[in-house]
Amino acid sequence: MHAFPIPVVAFGETRGPGSQPEDEALDYLPMPHDMRTYQAPILPEPEEVRERVAARAWLGCLLDAVQNWQPGQSVRSLDMSGLDEADRLLIDQVLGEGEVGAQVVGEGGSLHIQESVFAGIWRLRGRDNDGYTYADRVEVGDVPAAVRACGGLASPVGVPLEAGVINAPALLAEIAEQVARPSAPSHVINLSLLPFGPEDAAWLDQCLGRGKVTLLSRGYGNCRITATGVARVWWVQYFNSQDALILNTLEITDVPEVARAADVDLADSAERLAEVIEWIG
Repeated sequence: MHAFPIPVVAFGETRGPGSQPEDEALDYLPMPHDMRTYQAPILPEPEEVRERVAARAWLGCLLDAVQNWQPGQSVRSLDMSGLDEADRLLIDQVLGEGEVGAQVVGEGGSLHIQESVFAGIWRLRGRDNDGYTYADRVEVGDVPAAVRACGGLASPVGVPLEAGVINAPALLAEIAEQVARPSAPSHVINLSLLPFGPEDAAWLDQCLGRGKVTLLSRGYGNCRITATGVARVWWVQYFNSQDALILNTLEITDVPEVARAADVDLADSAERLAEVIEWIG
């Protein structure tokens, strides 16, 4: 299991996962510092892209993928590796950057994901450990395939109890029960409302382990979503503008809703993307 470099964050001094000391040498993804709503990308003038035939054709294929995607379908993937640099830059300019970013780390490299300003359209770039690109594409769907397929252990691991661990064993039993029911509705455990000391946090963290996916979302406030080492178990943590943790939860679900593009968002993205393509000709 790859230890993802985003530890669980403390809630005050004595509440929530991560209240144990953290290693300052770990490589953090920066937390967002403001609320982000839709902002139209800065588009080039039509005459500037008139000669970019390949990019315009690619955007037409993207529009077709968005218009034809249906809820429940797997993502639609459009490769960009065959385009030249100018075409890729143009497409990146049109797509812009939206509310959700993600990182998927494996033994062979890392995959960086950025939602565009069009919800449900995701820009993916992957590099192996030697720095070579192995993924350069766009995916259309509620959530990128690599996030949904992050996997993990079938159940938490057993860790000997330590002094000071009081409430975490009961939470672990609740988590194990929910994990064993993959078809059950999403289940949320609000750690912010529970007596949950640093010893509980450290022990539960050991039992769950660390996964290979983390997401940062600005859509509903500043939110960090981290996969644990157990399949379908996620830390979901909300922060204020000073990066202070204000809500700390565990969610047992395929992918937390805050990280997914809603069906209505994808329909809206199809309309707005069509307008952009019409503008640039």
